[in-house]
Amino acid sequence: MPGKTPDPPKDSAETPHYHGHRERLRERFFSAGPDALTDYELLEMALFAAIPRRDTKPLAKELLRKFGSFTEVIHAPVARLREVKGIKDASISQLKLLAAASGRAAKREIERKVALSSWNDVIDYCRSSMAFADKEQFRLLFLDKKNQLIADEIQQTGTVDHTPVYPREVIKRALELSATALILVHNHPSGDPTPSQADIQMTKAIIGIASPLGISVHDHIIVGKNGHASLKGMRLI
Repeated sequence: MPGKTPDPPKDSAETPHYHGHRERLRERFFSAGPDALTDYELLEMALFAAIPRRDTKPLAKELLRKFGSFTEVIHAPVARLREVKGIKDASISQLKLLAAASGRAAKREIERKVALSSWNDVIDYCRSSMAFADKEQFRLLFLDKKNQLIADEIQQTGTVDHTPVYPREVIKRALELSATALILVHNHPSGDPTPSQADIQMTKAIIGIASPLGISVHDHIIVGKNGHASLKGMRLI
């Protein structure tokens, strides 16, 4: 009929505005690489599969506002993630999958290299695995005569500010694995990696038992959101 307004094209009527944005983001990710994307853009993409029918940019920005960085978001405790409006189980699962993949990749790098000639990799692995945990963990890296990683184990998990450590159990496990050296690692959920007096005393107790048995303690590393501390580097052991 004359004067009738034509129907809008089907795509513009039914396709949500963010679909084009998602495609452009994917194209930039693959053409320019991940470094070309900001933290919130990477988070947007991470949430695409979990939230297929909503713009994920506002949620990505809110997560960064609350936690600070991409790494801190994916390692944030589940209970704190649930505090963010719009976060459901599917999104949490997606974020925790990224955290697990990141930790596993870092661990593979450590396993493939001689630990003490790749010290930065050791630090990166420890930070990615533990720095953002909400409870203290005490981790042991067991090394052989070539300083190659034999095993990586979390021996204890404690509270927000304390983990019980039993020096004799540490050495018993080292003997079981025929390890000749150890790197001790634990995290400070407060974010400040400064060693406490208890940390220093515990390390010296382990060294005291290990040394007569021919087991070296190369270092005790403390990691936190604000960096890391090396007791050996600080000349505390």
